[in-house]
Amino acid sequence: MFQRILVALDWSNSSRRVLEEAITLAKPAGQLNLVMVVPPMEVGYSGPFYFGMDGAQGTWTAELYQSQMVNWQQQCQEIEHWLRSQADFAQRQGIAAEYTCPVGPAGPTLCDTATQWNADLIVMGRRGRSGFSELLLGSVSNYAMHQAPCSVLTVQGTGQPTGGGQPAMAHRATFQPSAASS
Repeated sequence: MFQRILVALDWSNSSRRVLEEAITLAKPAGQLNLVMVVPPMEVGYSGPFYFGMDGAQGTWTAELYQSQMVNWQQQCQEIEHWLRSQADFAQRQGIAAEYTCPVGPAGPTLCDTATQWNADLIVMGRRGRSGFSELLLGSVSNYAMHQAPCSVLTVQGTGQPTGGGQPAMAHRATFQPSAASS
C-alpha cells in the first residue's frame, strides 16, 4: 500500500519502535527514508550576554563562535552516524533504506522533506504532550498531522531522549490519513 515511507526519528526511547513499525509497513517492496531534523546552530546554542547600562549586550567572540560551530558539526556527524546504523538495521530486514539529516525547524523541515521525496506516508513518534505543555513546547507530530503532504502514522511512546534509540516502554499507533487519501 505505502511504497515511500519517511521515518522521522530522534534519540528518544520510541525511535526503535517507530522504525520497526515503518519496516512492517514497508514490507515487502517499500522504501524508507530515515530523517532526523537538525536544529540550526543558533537555535540550540544561545549566545552569552550581560545587562549593561545600554541594555542586554552580547559577548560572542570569534573563538566562542568557532567552538560552538565545531560542537554543532560534531553533533551533526553523530546524528549521521546513528542514522546510518538505523538504515543498516532496516536493510538487514530486507527493506531499502536511505537517510538524511536536514537542518531547520523540525515540523516544517520534516514536511518539506516529505514533499521533496514524494513520501506516501510519514511514520513518527509522539510523546503524548497535550494542553498547556503542547502549547508551550509545541508538537512536531501535531504540526505534521496538519501540514504534511501525505498521511501520517504516529506511534505513541515514552519519548525521553536517550542517545540510543532503545525500544519504547509503551506504544500506541494512530493513523491520520491525508485529505488526498480520503
